[in-house]
Amino acid sequence: MNKKQGEILVREARKVVESAVKEEYYEIKLNEKWLTEKKGVFVTLEKYPSKMLRGCVGFSEPIFPLKKGLVKASEASAMQDTRFLPVRKDELEKITVEVSVLNEPKQISFKTPEEAISKIKIGEDGLIVELNFSKGLLLPQVPEEFGWDVKDFLEQTCIKAGLPFTAWRDPRAKVYTFQSSIFRESKPNGEILQIS
Repeated sequence: MNKKQGEILVREARKVVESAVKEEYYEIKLNEKWLTEKKGVFVTLEKYPSKMLRGCVGFSEPIFPLKKGLVKASEASAMQDTRFLPVRKDELEKITVEVSVLNEPKQISFKTPEEAISKIKIGEDGLIVELNFSKGLLLPQVPEEFGWDVKDFLEQTCIKAGLPFTAWRDPRAKVYTFQSSIFRESKPNGEILQIS
């Protein structure tokens, strides 16, 4: 994804978030070909300037065209993230919007914990850990924000899945890495920055 595309995604995501909060209908009318390609996408809302999470919802698999996935993720991050109350109108000017477009996750194979750790790059890879019917995902930017090493990252992804923190070591567990193009507002309605 290039910066211009990222700017479009973030601006459109904000319009969808604002419309959802105000209970108004908003439709993305752009029809560029790249918006019709199926992609995984996440929309993250953060309080400004504290950067405290306010909502984050998305799709790890490319099941929707990007335009449709962006709308669904934007609405859900504002109104349906079960960790938070829905965003209120008076919060809209105090929230920044970030969009992450994911490439397809790839499963990593490993025989030892050390081998798994060697295959994951902080700052580049996002993680998915799956065991039985539980699945957790953390975006590539998360470990850097919290100062985690790879082991912490794996453990926190397990916790996100509702699994024991050591679940990634279970021979039945599946660990996937993915990369993403990340774009975010520098401040509410501010300049769009390309993070990766």
